[in-house]
Amino acid sequence: MAGFGEPGIDTVDAAGLTVGVVTARWHGELTDHMLERAVAAADACGARSVVARVAGSVELPVVAQALARRYDVVVALGVVVRGATAHFDYVCRSVTDGLTRVALDEGKPVGHGVLTVNTIEQARDRAGLPGSAEDKGWATTVAVLDAALAVRGLARTTQRVGFDA
Repeated sequence: MAGFGEPGIDTVDAAGLTVGVVTARWHGELTDHMLERAVAAADACGARSVVARVAGSVELPVVAQALARRYDVVVALGVVVRGATAHFDYVCRSVTDGLTRVALDEGKPVGHGVLTVNTIEQARDRAGLPGSAEDKGWATTVAVLDAALAVRGLARTTQRVGFDA
């Protein structure tokens, strides 16, 4: 993230919604904290959370899909740090494409809270630790709940929109 232009949404009223959170164990010091922040954000928004853990970020999409079939929204959390090989690119593409597919196939918002960074220091600065510039666990959860409320609002709209309305 560029560090500017954030919408500044701290919480939303998501009472009655359930957030499925799937978190990678890789880089556990960071992902454990991101998970804590995601659950805290769900609580602050009045939503319930259900947590699942997986080994690494590549495993996130399949569990995200299982969660999306049962719950209102999904948050996927992980950390992928660039190394000396192309593996970083394959992992990032796989995770992003997989999570996008889950959201579209299941018709549910899926939050992409996977940090894709060049250095572990960049990850620490985004993981919501004390002194971090960003808090992706919190921000991703609030964003996905906000999207669910938008989708819910559209479902209630009976007015037609578009050129042929």
